[in-house]
Amino acid sequence: MTGLFDLLFHPLSNAIMTVLTGITALYWIFTFIAGDFFGDGGVETDLDFDGADLDTDVDSDAEVGDAVEDKPFYQKALEFVNIGKVPFMVVYSTFKFIAWIVTLVSSVTLGLASWGWKSVFILLPAFLVAFLITRFATKPLVKIYKAMGYNGEEPTELLGRIARMRSTISGDTIGAAELKVQSDVIRVNVKSKTGETIAYDAEVMIADESADKKYYLVVPEINLSNVV
Repeated sequence: MTGLFDLLFHPLSNAIMTVLTGITALYWIFTFIAGDFFGDGGVETDLDFDGADLDTDVDSDAEVGDAVEDKPFYQKALEFVNIGKVPFMVVYSTFKFIAWIVTLVSSVTLGLASWGWKSVFILLPAFLVAFLITRFATKPLVKIYKAMGYNGEEPTELLGRIARMRSTISGDTIGAAELKVQSDVIRVNVKSKTGETIAYDAEVMIADESADKKYYLVVPEINLSNVV
């Protein structure tokens, strides 16, 4: 028993992962008691939007050719481990458990006990290995959640919402606008629907989206300040 305790909490890398895995175990115990064991516990990694792509790095003078066409790296990483097909907390817990096992095994095979506090450096490669394994470990869960009718987070409709310009656009120029959904401030690619100039910091209404769903079409928001 003493040997097992030493393995779980020595060296430092093992202790860190044992504590983190223990916290996750407690989370699932409380989730099970609450009756939401197969859900995602209300945890959302990001909002899912029905329509044009989001862009958080659009320059103020971005043109059509500069519009983001590829998904950002973090989104590709999340999809790689099947987040969206499987609830985030399930994937995250699987990843953490695998990382814990990899850390324990590496501490034994590599003799990390003699490394002291420097053993924490093993966590980076352990996380990388765990990330790759998580993709395959969660694949069976994809079928299970699909059979349960899980299709990811409900999409959020942006059409008709009011946003604030974060660049000046006119003609075919594509710029950026920000709007608040729930407690999240998001940025989207936008283009003037009529081609008229819309200044930086102006309020606009999201009226439509492009056919290729790469950006939204906006019109100036009508209010007393711009009518009078």
